Amino acid sequence: MNIPFQTIDWSIIPKTEHKGETGMAYWQTLQFEGLRIRMVEYSKGYVADHWCTKGHIVHCLEGDFVSELSNGQQFILAKGMTYVVSDELSSHRSTTVDGVKLLIIDGDFLKLSNQ
Repeated sequence: MNIPFQTIDWSIIPKTEHKGETGMAYWQTLQFEGLRIRMVEYSKGYVADHWCTKGHIVHCLEGDFVSELSNGQQFILAKGMTYVVSDELSSHRSTTVDGVKLLIIDGDFLKLSNQ
């Protein structure tokens, strides 16, 4: 995959709505071969409607949220914090009380390696 230099004006990237168990998620997505970059906002009271096993790099831009693992562990991430996980290494879901804005990057580089 080769991506030439480019800037991203998020103000012109359309938003799509995704219902949570409660609340809404709003995604702005750029898709490249093997790479997805999203600006994601969760509304107040958002609870994801599924457990995700996909790998991500998630950086918190505004607000805070809880990343809950299926084993019961919970991690609070606030503005300026990041988490990273490879595909298939955890089942996780996000929740937020007051809303949050995230930059999420995922793609083939996070596939589980046997090495």
